[in-house]
Amino acid sequence: MALQRIGVYPGTFDPITNGHTEIVRRALRVVDKLVIGPFINIGKGPLFSLQERIDIIKDDIEEFAPEDKDRIEVLPYEGLLVHFARAIGASIIVRGLRAVSDFEYEIQMANMNYRMEPDIETIFLMASDRHQFIASSLVKDIARLGGDTSQFVSKKVYERLKAKFAKT
Repeated sequence: MALQRIGVYPGTFDPITNGHTEIVRRALRVVDKLVIGPFINIGKGPLFSLQERIDIIKDDIEEFAPEDKDRIEVLPYEGLLVHFARAIGASIIVRGLRAVSDFEYEIQMANMNYRMEPDIETIFLMASDRHQFIASSLVKDIARLGGDTSQFVSKKVYERLKAKFAKT
């Protein structure tokens, strides 16, 4: 029986964007199972609650082919990423890079994680040019100001953003 290669894709996912979804699809090419880990970080003041973010991610994954979505699990975590990765048996941390500005922070984190858990590798997947500029924070700002976010997020996320800001 072959060893299963488990990857973890951590993030706040507040909300998940088309850029995140692209990284999920590409990560499935290199891992047998992918755990999407929305980070529990109250201090960051997310727009969507943890349960809403989990539900949004699961809704977006429903659009994947059955053979792909069966290889994805959504598990929230708090604390150190390497502890979470070890607990779920992951040997790979998947990180998406949008621009050079992401790289400096991400390489520092990857090196720190490697120092703490040398058996867990970090792989970086570059966002395609059509998704490089998408950031959840910018999507939220556009939605908050009444702009159209439909080209940056799935239809389901777009509807949730509209509903969230219609209340304010």
